[in-house]
Amino acid sequence: MKRREFVTLLGGAITVGWPIAAHAQQRPRIPTIGFLGSGTPSSDSPFVAAFGQRLRTLGWIDGRDVAIEYRWGEGRVDRFAELAANLVQRKVDVVFTYGSATAAAAKQATSVIPIVFTLVGSPVEIGLVASLARPGGNITGVSNQLSDLGSKRLELLRALLPSLRRIAVLVDVANSSAMLDTGQVRTVAEALGLEVATLEIRRAEDIVPAFEALSARADALVIPASALMFTNRFRINTMALGARLPTMYGSREYIEPGGLISYGPNFPDLFRRAAELVDKVLRGAKPAEIPVEQPTKFDLVINLVAAKALGLQIPDKLLATADEVIE
Repeated sequence: MKRREFVTLLGGAITVGWPIAAHAQQRPRIPTIGFLGSGTPSSDSPFVAAFGQRLRTLGWIDGRDVAIEYRWGEGRVDRFAELAANLVQRKVDVVFTYGSATAAAAKQATSVIPIVFTLVGSPVEIGLVASLARPGGNITGVSNQLSDLGSKRLELLRALLPSLRRIAVLVDVANSSAMLDTGQVRTVAEALGLEVATLEIRRAEDIVPAFEALSARADALVIPASALMFTNRFRINTMALGARLPTMYGSREYIEPGGLISYGPNFPDLFRRAAELVDKVLRGAKPAEIPVEQPTKFDLVINLVAAKALGLQIPDKLLATADEVIE
């Protein structure tokens, strides 16, 4: 090949190739959300769906406008710190998590990367934020206000069980919000003249011994929310039904697999609202200046299948006030 022809050919190759290379170099980096899940992809799928759907409506399509890296704690509190640290090492742009234990692990892992939480009952009391109005630091979110609902739940239990005298509380002692909720339940119960037995667990293996220790010493069972309880809700409901114990929970997700009654904030709604806070952070807002939001939608859910298995007749007045009845 002659030198002139070679130079011409080479120049043409550069001219053709240059726009492609330049385009690749100019492609902007998309932000990354570190999703720290307390349960499993299966157990928490309704929450993932609600969070992702709201992000999409806000213009964040996973894989196009944003990347989401998932880490799953599988209800094991001992894994949360490691998973949070891993997301920090990945240099994600924002960490999204739910539950007080995972939120605390995320806060411990970074004071720089923004954090958005939900399903935390008492974020001020457990030290996540300085105040609801001005969180301070790098963290904000949507509280589920669990510790304020003890009175309402016991009121509903008494309407369901007029002869209620003694309740048991099955609590994950490693979860600070659950412990605060338990204290609230105990205070309200004692004011109503009810006896309270507390069954403390730290891991899934403690559930069966807790039920064995309970025996027939309670008229109803209250279960404060935690990742451990949520991951093991099928087992807990099976054992409660076997022991003929009516159960009171904080959300409908515990009711579907055999729980009796729940009253509390609508979890998918909280995840959608948390996605809105993530949107604000990705667009430049500082968590310290984003007020922690409170629930606005509360649901009373009753499972008639569980009631029948327990031999209970749900009062018509209570059914009439329910937001959802599972038949």
